[in-house]
Amino acid sequence: MKANVWHGKRDVRVQNVPDPKILKPTDAVIKVTSSGLCGSDLHLYEVLGPFMTPGDILGHEPMGVVEEVGAEVTDLAPGDRVVVPFQISCGSCFMCLQGLQTQCETTQVRDQGSGAALFGYTKLYGSVPGAQAEYLRVPQAQYGPVKVPHGPSDDRYLYLSDVLPTAWQAVAYADAPKDSTLVVLGLGPIGDMACRIALQQGVRQVIGVDLVPERLERARARGVDVLDLNELDDPAEAVRERTEGRGADAVIDAVGMEAHGSKAGKLLQDASAMLPGRIAEKVASKAGVDRLAALNMAIDMVRRGGTVSLSGVYGGMADPLPMLVLFDKQIQLRMGQANVRRWIPDILPLLTDQDPLGVEDFATHHVPLTEAPDAYKLFQEKKDGMVKVVFQP
Repeated sequence: MKANVWHGKRDVRVQNVPDPKILKPTDAVIKVTSSGLCGSDLHLYEVLGPFMTPGDILGHEPMGVVEEVGAEVTDLAPGDRVVVPFQISCGSCFMCLQGLQTQCETTQVRDQGSGAALFGYTKLYGSVPGAQAEYLRVPQAQYGPVKVPHGPSDDRYLYLSDVLPTAWQAVAYADAPKDSTLVVLGLGPIGDMACRIALQQGVRQVIGVDLVPERLERARARGVDVLDLNELDDPAEAVRERTEGRGADAVIDAVGMEAHGSKAGKLLQDASAMLPGRIAEKVASKAGVDRLAALNMAIDMVRRGGTVSLSGVYGGMADPLPMLVLFDKQIQLRMGQANVRRWIPDILPLLTDQDPLGVEDFATHHVPLTEAPDAYKLFQEKKDGMVKVVFQP
């Protein structure tokens, strides 16, 4: 089969690899019909290379049709249409029963000290072959895949794999009341969808912050009050001016480790990436740093007693945090990978013909899998109006 394979920093290639097979009785194999390109995939393309191995298959946002199931997968059958969550969880361990599927005790990557295994996402999370491919082996298929009806386009359901539950959890963790102000930093796929969800839930004022014109206009068209970083000397002050001087009740950081405006952090990330493989991995796992401009901005613009919700991926082990400010402002900080299956029952009723979240036209680009290398490059460079890419094998 064809798959999008990592070979090095900014080097991904579509090539032929062996077809996946059933390895355990709880496995399934699906024929992938759509697979998303996620902002967190760009971290693998750029700064998380020390944890990658040449030949790793990328991608963690798949949907498709079941081809084969293992003996212990009784709720799926060949021909079923499914969406596959990005994390792999069993559904029956202590953590899954708490709704913390990203901490699944069955699939935790204990040798790396990490939570549940993820598709296509570094040795930190199990080096499980990913979903930007023609076929995908799905472990723990007795629980993970979500059956959806045949008929509607893939775009109706694809985002259940990651975008929708990640944005939903970001809003839930922000815990912004309806009469409040919520700021969303970063209007890529997650930030954009978080704005839509917050407005759909009735939050009075949603402010989106970005510096890419197409992203700002896209959010503005959905009723979001936008702030263009290119036009502001002090974004936090601009938020305070809109909130009687207090700041936002809650802020979602949908940017993460590669925020613009963190020159020192970028230099350190680049330096780490230039080291030989084993040394780079050791340095990154003990002394890695993130570019913290977005997080620091969130801490600055949230009001005292407010909440900062992190959905953007961070991976640094030596990040300096302004603990005095966090403590003095009594800020609540909530974060983590989205627990996909926890939120599916809340989200599914919104995926109707009325489409209140705009999922049907959420993707800006549908491209063949063979064009994955070009799509990664354009997405990283934020060119061609690219916000959300869907690969079609």
